[in-house]
Amino acid sequence: MNSGVERSVPSESKLETFPDKPSGSARPGRYRIDSIDLLRGIVMVIMMLDHTRDFVHNAALQFNPVDPTRTNVALFFTRWVTHFCAPVFVFLAGTGTFLQFARGKSKRELSQFLIKRGLWLILLEITVIRLGVSFSFDPRLLAILQVIWVIGVSMILLALLIHLPLRVIGVFGVGLILFHNLLDGFRVQSWLGPNSPVPGLGAKLWIVLHQGFEVFPVAGFPSPVVFVIYPLIPWVGVMAAGYAFGFFYQKDYLTRRRLLIMVGVFAVAAFVILRAWNAYGDPDPWSKQRSGLFTVLSFLNTTKYPPSLLFLLMTLGPAILALAWFESSSSQPEASSIWGKLRKAIIVFGRVPLFFYVLQWFTAHLISVGLHLTFGKPVAWLFQTPLEWPNTPSGTGFNLGVVYLSWIIGILLLYPACKWFAGIKQRRRDWWLSYL
Repeated sequence: MNSGVERSVPSESKLETFPDKPSGSARPGRYRIDSIDLLRGIVMVIMMLDHTRDFVHNAALQFNPVDPTRTNVALFFTRWVTHFCAPVFVFLAGTGTFLQFARGKSKRELSQFLIKRGLWLILLEITVIRLGVSFSFDPRLLAILQVIWVIGVSMILLALLIHLPLRVIGVFGVGLILFHNLLDGFRVQSWLGPNSPVPGLGAKLWIVLHQGFEVFPVAGFPSPVVFVIYPLIPWVGVMAAGYAFGFFYQKDYLTRRRLLIMVGVFAVAAFVILRAWNAYGDPDPWSKQRSGLFTVLSFLNTTKYPPSLLFLLMTLGPAILALAWFESSSSQPEASSIWGKLRKAIIVFGRVPLFFYVLQWFTAHLISVGLHLTFGKPVAWLFQTPLEWPNTPSGTGFNLGVVYLSWIIGILLLYPACKWFAGIKQRRRDWWLSYL
């Protein structure tokens, strides 16, 4: 990169510039990129729909909502649309890290920040977020490792990666996304309960790295257990790819938009071709179902734990196209229009993603407790860990309409708090605000 070259970043309806090679004395600017905040806000709002469904829907504890042999179309897409959340959340965390460097942080400063924030996120995951998920202090469950944990560890690793050339970081990230499914054949024995062997250290490490939705005791049973939902691979690669993707925001508007469209179309086309081939990119091939529509659902039903290549192409491709569309003049509504007001509100959520993420767990959970108490349904399971949910008696939950109504109420309840906190972050530069 050559110093003195200007690169542009859109903010509201104008472009703001920053130097191509930040100096050590330069400090981060105050601008935000609305298209990124808008996309992040959309996936955060959708994420709450998924967690509301977990607590409120009457079939949440019965079967996988994207299983084409058991689900219905409305339930399938209620779950499927939320698949976009984690990939976009992790990818844009990487992009945001690149933009911090572009705004003036030195790599040394950025590495220190990433390590401290990564450790903070891991701590949040195993304490506050765990409580929001379970409303339980049961010591038998040491930790639930979800998306915040994987972002935290990925940030710590990115603190090392950022000292490499940007192309190397990009190749590492994209390579991990493309080829990690070659590891699918390596699986360790799942721990099935008190009477089954406890996985050894190597098996536990492999579960943490690439075998999601597994439980194992820290030591021999009955020591506390760890529930690994999100293994590290390929999420570390997704964040690294997102960091390299931030380079596009050095380009002028027209060049950047053309690049975003090219990458997004390529990803979507690659998904369709590879999924139709049905030979690589996902451990679970699609199959013909009872009707053409449900065959399409099988085609779209890719693997999330860990996210397969096809899962990431299916979600990140459209997300990158959305970024291109959000930047175009045709997508900029009048502020007084309904879409303009909605867009502004969604951007608020996108500017405080961690704050919103933590609160939405407690909000969705409390709404479910209130509903179950009001209608005399079993409520004890809502104060137990997820490991005990399969033993919940029948009669829990409500239909999909109640799920959507509960979700909308939850979003409306959270908006004032998020707007207040976004205002604080905009007005003040206290060091601790960067950790929330």
